Amino acid sequence: MSDVRRVTTGAPWEDAFGYSRAVELPNGLVLVAGCTSMVDGEIAGGGPYEQTVNAFNVAFAALAQLGLGREDVVRTRMYLTHARDVEDVGRAHKELFDAVRPVASMTIVSGFVDPGLVVQVEVEAFRGVSA
Repeated sequence: MSDVRRVTTGAPWEDAFGYSRAVELPNGLVLVAGCTSMVDGEIAGGGPYEQTVNAFNVAFAALAQLGLGREDVVRTRMYLTHARDVEDVGRAHKELFDAVRPVASMTIVSGFVDPGLVVQVEVEAFRGVSA
C-alpha cells in the first residue's frame, strides 16, 4: 500500500509497539489511533473533561500534519473507564464538535495502560476526493 500516508508524533509507544498516530488511505479516509491526555510521559489534565479535550487535541495535531482539521472529522469514538464521566466527556465533545456533528460512540472499558487515564479517543476524518 505505497499510496498510504503515515503520521508519527514521536510518542514512545509508536516505536515500541510499531504503530502510526494516523494513516491516510488513497480514498481520502484518515484514521487516527487512540489518543489520550498523555504528554511527555505525564497526564495533562486531571479530570475527564480536561483529559478529553487534551486527547482530542493530540488527534487534531495528527490531522494537521495531513492538512486536515476538526471540520474534516466524520467519526469519533470515546472510551471511558467510568460511566460517571459520561456527562463531562460528552460536554467536551459537544464543545469541540457541535458545528461538525460527526457520528460518535462512547464505550465504558475496564482501564488503560496508565491507571490515571480516564478517557481515550479515536478519530476518523475524510479528505474530499477531487473529481
